[in-house]
Amino acid sequence: MEKRKVRIRLLDILRGFAILGTLGTNIWIFAHLGDLAYITTADYSGWWTLDDFIRMIVLFLVNGKLLGLLTIMFGVGLELKYQQAVRKGNTWPGVYIWTSAFLILEGLLHFIFVMEYDILMSYGVTAIVVAFIVKGGDRSIRKTMKIIGSVHATIIFAALLLGLLGANMSLGSFHDVVVLYQDGNWFQQLQYRLANFLLLRSEAIFVIPMNIFLFLLGVRFMRSGVFSPDENGKQKRNRLFKMGMWIGLPLNLLIFIPGGVFDLPVRYLFAPFMSLWYIAVIGRMIEYKKWNGLWVRLENLGKMSLSCYVLQNILSSVIFYGWGLALGGKLNSISIIAVWVCISLFQLMFASLWLNIFNLGPMEFIRKQATGLFGFSRRREGYYEK
Repeated sequence: MEKRKVRIRLLDILRGFAILGTLGTNIWIFAHLGDLAYITTADYSGWWTLDDFIRMIVLFLVNGKLLGLLTIMFGVGLELKYQQAVRKGNTWPGVYIWTSAFLILEGLLHFIFVMEYDILMSYGVTAIVVAFIVKGGDRSIRKTMKIIGSVHATIIFAALLLGLLGANMSLGSFHDVVVLYQDGNWFQQLQYRLANFLLLRSEAIFVIPMNIFLFLLGVRFMRSGVFSPDENGKQKRNRLFKMGMWIGLPLNLLIFIPGGVFDLPVRYLFAPFMSLWYIAVIGRMIEYKKWNGLWVRLENLGKMSLSCYVLQNILSSVIFYGWGLALGGKLNSISIIAVWVCISLFQLMFASLWLNIFNLGPMEFIRKQATGLFGFSRRREGYYEK
């Protein structure tokens, strides 16, 4: 008799946690009407006001860290699809290519209609590339990680050196963008995104090498048992905890040095070390059964992470942009954090209520129907222990 598969709930919990954490970064962009100066330090030559310092504490905890975690989790999802294909004797990457292509389409629509800093398009492209790397086996994975990791690190360190030598690290003025999101209607904002497509997609292209590395890291983590609830998984997460504590935290503290020099290294190189730390910390915390209500809600949010990612950006647009409640540019850091918390609590409740009725989130259901992989089955898909 085939052994019953046991769901690894840590994976869903981590994905839910990562989704809320990405909002912890994006909320400042929404609240300040597209002005990226509020998530960077280039415009600060000295110490911050208390309001700025509070914002930087939040960004220290989330900026790049939870996006890195989410990227690793996408790699885990790819590995699970690969394992499924192998078990069933299906061709790989096969239909996974179409699933990834549909993710690119979803990201494009999200970019056009909701937010210019969408990550789904980049993930879709990354998934297609990584699918073929995974097909090449463990040796191909290790070799690619070494090469692409070295190239990416070299580029970031080169940018750091230029910054230390006095290069201007400012992103320029966002005055026109702020005016657009403050006074423009939704259709004008849509036109802006389309007219500046390549410029606004530059980060999504730039991070593809890092995404490939983190996707593959997720694949290797899944294969080595990092997320398993057994003793092997705990030992591996303990190593991640030490790496995050003694390497990730000190390096990410560099974000408190103003001038913009460390903005790129922290977000695109040092942040993933703290992503590893979060994996270990959450892995330990879920052992506390008194918080099980929180873990169940995070788990449900993780099961419909795509839907909640889009939903939180729609809600933020309505709250902050001029065509909505028009709160953009009017709130201090404490108030912005309060909005973030309220949206997060709403999503935790929404995901649990939705999954009490349906088996899939709305976006997840649309994707499965559109790609023709599965129907609206009564059996929920998930992450399972081997």
